[in-house]
Amino acid sequence: MGIGKTSGEYELIVNGSKFSISDSWLGESLLYVLRERLGLYGSKNACEQGECGSCSVMMDDVLVCSCLVLAANAKGREIRTIESVADGDELSDVQKAFIDTGAIQCGFCTPGLLVTIHDFLDSNPEPDQSEIKEAISGNLCRCTGYGRIVEAVQLVSIRRSKRDS
Repeated sequence: MGIGKTSGEYELIVNGSKFSISDSWLGESLLYVLRERLGLYGSKNACEQGECGSCSVMMDDVLVCSCLVLAANAKGREIRTIESVADGDELSDVQKAFIDTGAIQCGFCTPGLLVTIHDFLDSNPEPDQSEIKEAISGNLCRCTGYGRIVEAVQLVSIRRSKRDS
């Protein structure tokens, strides 16, 4: 197939639901398909080079920049986006902590940060400040200076440890 040819039809599993994708271009990124074909606008399109983290999603429980993944290569894989973070109408504890600490400014980087932090805290429930900074180093934010984001992660860690004790 040459440029402009379609890849036929494939199926994506996104946030637990199956979606049939048809007449797609072979070079469509997962980010493009999520936003433009499936109407899941939470993942943001900023750099398209995997440098900013605003398009972060989970693919088979691995954090990826969806702008760097060809959508056709994601078929049969479990994709989780920011839209799956909340529990129904109830915000997740990370979302609540972002609100409580004022970590949300313009909101453009927030979806990618939330997905990243959820993944990070699943593997490191009691991180220190340097571990938090390392974990979010792939997510660029131009508004907050990261202090309140780090504070939000620390708050979630404290709240979870109190809840679990």
